[in-house]
Amino acid sequence: MRLASIDVGLKRVGVAICLLEKIVTPQNAIIRKNRNQAALEVNDFLKEWQIEKLIIGLPSSNIDTQNRIKHFTTLLELKIPYEFCEENLSSLEAKELMKGEVKQIRDGRIDSIAAKIILERYLNKDKI
Repeated sequence: MRLASIDVGLKRVGVAICLLEKIVTPQNAIIRKNRNQAALEVNDFLKEWQIEKLIIGLPSSNIDTQNRIKHFTTLLELKIPYEFCEENLSSLEAKELMKGEVKQIRDGRIDSIAAKIILERYLNKDKI
């Protein structure tokens, strides 16, 4: 099954895909100008890669952020199943992984590494 994950932020949407087995690859992040433009680009990405299921990062502790992400999800034209997956500390973990490699974090690489972490958590949740 072709999977994708997104890490929805206020400025960028991190994106990762899994096309084979459990190999997850971060993709170029979507830079948000506004939520409608970002939702349109996510929709285009899902169609382009023929994604069959979307995993959406959702923090377990911040209700305001949960509501913002759930609202963003309603803007997507999802004709595929989707599921929310706990994302706590994924961005912090991504920053730690990229330490020393990224001087400018505004390009979205960290956001897409966070999406990769979220998708890996989803894929490994049955093993716990």
